[in-house]
Amino acid sequence: MPLYESVLIARNDVSQAQVESIVEQIETLLTQDGGSIEKREFWGLRSLAYRIKKNRKGHYVLLGLNARPDQIRELERQLSLNEDVLRVLTLRVDAIDETPSPVLSRKGDDRGGFRSGGPKPSGRFDSGRGGRRSEDREEYRAREGADQGAE
Repeated sequence: MPLYESVLIARNDVSQAQVESIVEQIETLLTQDGGSIEKREFWGLRSLAYRIKKNRKGHYVLLGLNARPDQIRELERQLSLNEDVLRVLTLRVDAIDETPSPVLSRKGDDRGGFRSGGPKPSGRFDSGRGGRRSEDREEYRAREGADQGAE
C-alpha cells in the first residue's frame, strides 16, 4: 500500500483529549479496510500564519499513514465534515521517516538571539507615553528660568 503523511490542524478551543479522539477516529476508519497509522506526532498548540475560520491558533498533528488511495479520499472527506478540524494536508511519500520531525526537534532548542519579551532596554527613543512629562524636559526648564529672570 502507498504511504502518506498527513498534517491536520484542529481548533484551539478543543482539548488535547478531543484531538486525540479525532486521531482515534482516523485510526478506526483506516483499520477497517486494512490501513494503519505508522507514525503520530502531536505538535501541540501553535500560532497560525493567518486566521482560519476566526481562529488564530490550532492543535497540529502529523500522521504517517499506510493506506490505499480510496481510504485517503474517504479520510479527507470525513475530516472536512468535522467542525473541529480547520485544515488537512495529505501528501504521498516514498517512506515514512521514523525520526522526530524538525518541528518536534526544534521545540526543545533555545531560540538563540531573539528576545521573547520582558523589559525593553532604555534607549534614546521613548514612546512618549508615561515617561518624562513635557515640564521635566530641559528646554522647558531653561525657558521657565529665562521667563522668570525677565520678569
